[in-house]
Amino acid sequence: MKISAIIGLLAAVPSALAVWPIPQTFDQGTSNTKAHWVSIHSQGKTSAIVNRAIQRYNTIVNNENFLAPADYDRGTLQTSGTFAGLAVSVDSSDESLGMSTDESYTLDVPVSGQATLKAKTPYGALRGLETFSQLVTANGPTKTIANTPIHIEDAPKYVHRGLLFDTARNFYSVESIFRTLDAMSYNKMNVLHWHVVDSQSWPIESKTYPELQEKGAYSKSMSYSYNDVQRVIAYARDRGIRVIPEFDVPGHTYIVGLAHPELMSCMNKQPNWDKYAAEPPSGQLNIAKPETIEFTNKIVDEYAKLFPDEVFHVGGDEVNRNCWTEDADVQAYLAAHPDESVETLLASWYGKVHDHLEATGKQAYTWEETLFHSEYKPNNQTILQVWMDHTSVDKATAKGYRVVSSAYDSYYLDCGHGAWLSNFDGNSWCDPFKTWMHVYNYDVTANITSPEQLDLILGTEVAAWSEQIDETVIDSRLWPRAAAMAETAWSGKTDSTGHVRTTAEVASRLHEQRFRMVGRGIGAEPMQPLWCARNPGACNLP
Repeated sequence: MKISAIIGLLAAVPSALAVWPIPQTFDQGTSNTKAHWVSIHSQGKTSAIVNRAIQRYNTIVNNENFLAPADYDRGTLQTSGTFAGLAVSVDSSDESLGMSTDESYTLDVPVSGQATLKAKTPYGALRGLETFSQLVTANGPTKTIANTPIHIEDAPKYVHRGLLFDTARNFYSVESIFRTLDAMSYNKMNVLHWHVVDSQSWPIESKTYPELQEKGAYSKSMSYSYNDVQRVIAYARDRGIRVIPEFDVPGHTYIVGLAHPELMSCMNKQPNWDKYAAEPPSGQLNIAKPETIEFTNKIVDEYAKLFPDEVFHVGGDEVNRNCWTEDADVQAYLAAHPDESVETLLASWYGKVHDHLEATGKQAYTWEETLFHSEYKPNNQTILQVWMDHTSVDKATAKGYRVVSSAYDSYYLDCGHGAWLSNFDGNSWCDPFKTWMHVYNYDVTANITSPEQLDLILGTEVAAWSEQIDETVIDSRLWPRAAAMAETAWSGKTDSTGHVRTTAEVASRLHEQRFRMVGRGIGAEPMQPLWCARNPGACNLP
């Protein structure tokens, strides 16, 4: 039967619905298949990425002894057949990874015999391997795949299912980034938006301006070399995850001023920093100086080569006009050019940066303020990351722009820990904490009915801004809440009948996914007392 028809049976057969995110189509039977040892192998065309993934999943599946919390007392299941391995085949061994990459797959597990996983690309095979790994559970001294035969046809609803990862406010080791990429792959997420630098630090090596890292990193040990970046990109690619870098300009750039004060305005204004910046320290590139365009374009040139993705994020958010209206150089320029203003200067500055980025062959990714809070009008190939309110998706797509939503009141996972300013005992601007249920309930398509606008929604992205996060707590801040977004971005908000999935219906599966991630070394926080996980539905309000 279709999964959409059996949601109500969740408590009765939780293992049948253990896949997260839930597949688009899921047919199942009533038998159970014994698996003494799980053997996964390739068949026909293959690729290095698929071969490495097969190695990983052979290790994961055979080393795991996973049993869902709701199945803690189920006893040993009687089996009707024996599993004879999984054959993985792909139509193409092309390892190109981008927005147009096909991630679909078909998975068939018979009652007895060999299972098959078929995909059009290596990355579809990766998604299918993750699904298969979640079907195998402990069964006494052996393993089983419950409710066979199983037939799954699956593909993502959205091409962008991302995580913004901020390594500027606090530093993360490469190993902790690897662990985050592992967790993302377990949830079929496919974009790491690497917010590499910000006002507080410049941790990445620059061969064009080596002084940026020398003066801007917290320390030599809190730095990323070219080799580190290439390792992250390769590790991510092996898991079907694109790495999109962000070098935010012209705001959030105080750290540039440590090496190049001549490029800056309003450097570290104290004590009234809040007049000049969203957070301390203040400092923005001086948009009246052509040298800042030259600097920015050289940064784009350098890192567009280091990061191979087709998309490059140039920030553009939270610029502060006071920073420029009170700047002597800006005012001198405007006095000499009475037909211009701070707004026309900013629009011109954005345009020069975006034109240069386009000339490198990259697609611009930018925060919504570039369109909505300036006189600049990006070309319609620009991807807008909207975050300020839920109406932004509608407004941006109505203007013909492609959109990724990171609505702060649903997807900012750093919020909820109070203010981080030392002398203010109160809430942060984006409190309260976003529960997994709040994350899951966000609908990026709300109130949008136009097919043309819906087609412009590329997907969603949760954000882990790191003012109050570092690698010691990142796992619990992200998981399982990021997994809640991952399901709605992969599976959509509704099943094949149009039924909108509720948090009460999916809670048991997310419990399983949380425990599965913990077993795989991810420090995901608990959702409820273990008793609730063991008794699906018993902790719901009447």
